Amino acid sequence: MSVTFEPGLLRAYFVAGSQDVPGRDLRQVLTAALAAGITAFQFRDKGASKLSGAQRLDLGRDLRAQCRAASVPFIVDDDVDLALALHADGIHVGQGDQRVTDVIDRIAGHNMFVGLSCSTKDEVRTANQIKGIDYLGSGPILPTISKTDADPVIGVTGLQMLVERSHFPIVAIGGITVDALPAIAQAGAMGAAVISLLTQSDDIDRDVKAIRTVFTVK
Repeated sequence: MSVTFEPGLLRAYFVAGSQDVPGRDLRQVLTAALAAGITAFQFRDKGASKLSGAQRLDLGRDLRAQCRAASVPFIVDDDVDLALALHADGIHVGQGDQRVTDVIDRIAGHNMFVGLSCSTKDEVRTANQIKGIDYLGSGPILPTISKTDADPVIGVTGLQMLVERSHFPIVAIGGITVDALPAIAQAGAMGAAVISLLTQSDDIDRDVKAIRTVFTVK
């Protein structure tokens, strides 16, 4: 059973791939994150990942099963074939990835929601005209070490500007720390999408609780 999109799913949005947990099993990290109360998981396996296509598919199946058991949406980053093979709940598309309109066409009839990365006013303006997008990911809010191809930092002020212009709910991304969460919420974001905040956490329960405490269901 697929998870239907609603903005509250963006509250505590965990993003990770094998490259983010060197020497560890992503399945175990996800187990801890799900138990702590994340509200969405995006499988973003790229960059320094050494997994073959078959290994990535096998890992994705296991992660998908974990999310399904916890009733948490499983989202695939920038890979329509993988998203379809894994019966993902959603797919996230970057500005440098496939055209979002092509992705929307390809997943038609598969009950999959769509997120799009937008970090400028022009990108948000264009997204507002596209039918089939469900949410935007905007940032980076702060400098990030998790993405080598990250856009320039927009800060909380830039985030608020995009929120004010967007027709869609926005999840903040990029370099987010616990201390930055209140200002991000104040700017109007529905939630925080984080990688290192959880993959490098010494207390996942504490950090997920901190995110969920700041971003309450609206």
